[in-house]
Amino acid sequence: MQQAVKTPTGEARAEQRLILSDMLDWLIADKLVDASAAEGLKKERRYYRGGVHPLAIIADQKWRTATAPPKLLSLEALTEWLAKRVGMDYLHIDPLKIDFAAVTEVMSSAYATRFRILPVAVNTKEATIATAEPYVREWETELARIIKREIRRVIASPADIERYQVEFYNLAKSIKGAGKAATGGSGLSNFEQLVELGKDKQLDANDAHIVRITDWLWQYAFEQRASDIHVEPRREMGIVRFRIDGVLHQVYQIPAAVLVAMTSRIKILARMDVVEKRRPQDGRIKTRTIAGEEVELRISTLPTAFGEKLVMRIFDPEVLVRDFAELGFSEDDARRWQEMTNRPNGIVLVTGPTGSGKTTTLYSTLKTLATPDVNVCTIEDPIEMVEGSFNQMQVQHQIDLGFADGVRALMRQDPDIIMVGEIRDLETAEMAVQAALTGHLVLSTLHTNDAPSAVARLLELGVPPYLLSATLNGVMAQRLVRTLCKHCKQKFELNRAEDQQAWQALVSPWTSKQPARLYKPVGCLECRMTGFTGRIGIYETLVLTPAFKALVGASPDLARLRDQGVKDGMKPLRISGAMKVGAGLTTIEEVLKVAPPLRNGAA
Repeated sequence: MQQAVKTPTGEARAEQRLILSDMLDWLIADKLVDASAAEGLKKERRYYRGGVHPLAIIADQKWRTATAPPKLLSLEALTEWLAKRVGMDYLHIDPLKIDFAAVTEVMSSAYATRFRILPVAVNTKEATIATAEPYVREWETELARIIKREIRRVIASPADIERYQVEFYNLAKSIKGAGKAATGGSGLSNFEQLVELGKDKQLDANDAHIVRITDWLWQYAFEQRASDIHVEPRREMGIVRFRIDGVLHQVYQIPAAVLVAMTSRIKILARMDVVEKRRPQDGRIKTRTIAGEEVELRISTLPTAFGEKLVMRIFDPEVLVRDFAELGFSEDDARRWQEMTNRPNGIVLVTGPTGSGKTTTLYSTLKTLATPDVNVCTIEDPIEMVEGSFNQMQVQHQIDLGFADGVRALMRQDPDIIMVGEIRDLETAEMAVQAALTGHLVLSTLHTNDAPSAVARLLELGVPPYLLSATLNGVMAQRLVRTLCKHCKQKFELNRAEDQQAWQALVSPWTSKQPARLYKPVGCLECRMTGFTGRIGIYETLVLTPAFKALVGASPDLARLRDQGVKDGMKPLRISGAMKVGAGLTTIEEVLKVAPPLRNGAA
């Protein structure tokens, strides 16, 4: 017997799915859509068959709200509106926050598909179930009795429910199937027993379940805009984490035996030695996204106490064709950088810690310099990304082919521009100087906190001051900061004492005009509730002028070098960051996290 329920308009009706005509009437009543457009859609009979959710049909019309300011009635916006209309909580399904293994135990895939529902959270007291049909409740009482928990219903996008019904259950099924394979089909669900039995029975890296899990992991990482995938063994479980906009997020826990098989499969695809587990290895894999775009993964393994840790760095080929403004260069930064790199010879250095975007800057620069009449050669460890317009060579330590030997070999290849992955020792530094003296442009990286420190570092390595002054064109230090989501960032006035203190902490000991207002992160669906989307660079560009070169001696005074750099137009990293904060691109906290403190000096 069907139960009568109350609709938002007050009438009672039997349980049934939402109807397009009702949805349009509610939208007209709420003055969100034009009545004539809605009436026209009602007459299109083709929309009344096929089982498509009415919200999806309305979203396909790409209508904008009739009220000002007009906003697109996307499926998510319509779903949020429906939740308010029927008095239920709205939920955006974020796979990063859902325990697939736990929620898929609440009900079977067939049951979820039948009622178009999806479990999204479960604890000892209640299970949270997402639905796009607020008036279909016949499953609620039955499910509560079976799982012996209270049911909390939330409204979610019908497209997300349909999609994740497939993904969640397929992933859980694959991991469970792989676990059974590890235990010889014993059906044991205790993870500790799985680990113990997995020691005796090795999972096949080409098992269908392992293939499915690995493919899902890659596609999910591409979709989430991850830059790195970490697969980490622990005592009892394996952990998968994604780095998104510089921050690590735990994605899933995997039984140890399954993780070992996944690692083996990835090593096979990367042409690495599967048997060797005692020493680090490097490899690379080329794959494609669902949209067919080619993506390159750089694989690195590391032996740990509980097995091999694996990190996959994701390289987007589009990163090389970015405009310098898109990378975060100001007009002054771009002009000074081009002044360094457009010279026919000399050394140009990029400094900063790992993950600060040095490779992107160098590759993007080389891409612009690599014209058909120029020979560009690189020596790298490892080759970060294979690029057709360069001649790239890999360092091979096992045959004593290091950076210095590589530069020596490249010098006999008639190069115009040489890129050295990193200057680590005096021999490499001397070869870079020699290349610059003989008419080549040399680009390289160095690990120092700021640009003036790079000069001191090269002198410490043993490069003579007169040779450094003769060959070094300039140095650029850089960091990456997360950028505020343009869809949800919120403006605020700097009238609170703590906000003013935060600004002073950013620019001190410099004096800088305090902006009237700044922006702060809020969180929306576009940025996955983080308040940030993507990252942008902040730069400190030091061009070596005659006045600066006069200060380069055997024992340089760093404070004087910094002062002279500032007098010559160098903006320190924090000041560059403050400019990005003032422009509404990032926050004070983001800059303070990555940029070194300002030193006393010229301001």
